[in-house]
Amino acid sequence: MRRRGHGFTLIELLVVIAIIAVLMGILMPALNKVREQARTTSCMANVRQWTIFFNTYVSDNEGKFLSGTQAEGYWWPWQLPDEQKDWKRNKTWFCPTATKPLIDENGYQAADWNIYNAWGIYTADQGGFSAGENGLCGSYGLNSYLLSTPNRPNNWGNFFDVKNASKVPMFMDALRFDLWPSPSDKPADDKYAQWQGQTSMARACIDRHQGFVSSAFADGSTRKVGLKELYVLKWGPNYNTRGQYTLAGGVGNNPTAWPDWLRHYPDY
Repeated sequence: MRRRGHGFTLIELLVVIAIIAVLMGILMPALNKVREQARTTSCMANVRQWTIFFNTYVSDNEGKFLSGTQAEGYWWPWQLPDEQKDWKRNKTWFCPTATKPLIDENGYQAADWNIYNAWGIYTADQGGFSAGENGLCGSYGLNSYLLSTPNRPNNWGNFFDVKNASKVPMFMDALRFDLWPSPSDKPADDKYAQWQGQTSMARACIDRHQGFVSSAFADGSTRKVGLKELYVLKWGPNYNTRGQYTLAGGVGNNPTAWPDWLRHYPDY
């Protein structure tokens, strides 16, 4: 009688492959969840570092925040120290989900502009301030109502006078480095196409972290913020936290107010 060899038959190999495929199907969602948790943790660590920097800055300047390089308060990152503004030396500029610049170092634009792009790279000087050795680039934005800009009377003014600071956002995931949201700002219709012609709120209401953005607050705290929760935060002293996109403003009776990609997330 011929003795059978020690190799696998084709049937046995197919069974093993099928078992591996089933196990991968079970494990992949868990692995993706762990990966996302790690990215969110890293993102939160970045905004926490920026919170420390901003609080140190205002403490050293008698409560005055950065002003921006122009009368309207634009281009505030250009006022940062060289080490802080440089996107190559300061990696806290980047959420781990959004590290690819819209425009690279050779001036080439990214083919697909979406929420996983970083703004920049900006290399031109602004208002007499240098863009630094490597320029500016990042994937976070500042609540610009905090800027000490005389020509914007709706801003907070002295940082130490900010009321209910735990409700006042300071720094977060965003598609632009400066943000002046309005309660009536419409969220983007397309989940991924939010760069061109969008409101300040749409540039902060981005789904990088499964319904949340990483945010720091004026009291020094950091936490995840629900996308629809952005509308009930106290952005500026005159910001209406009971606007049309809030439960208090009646959005619960008008679910179609939200674009399809946002509807399944909780209202606030």
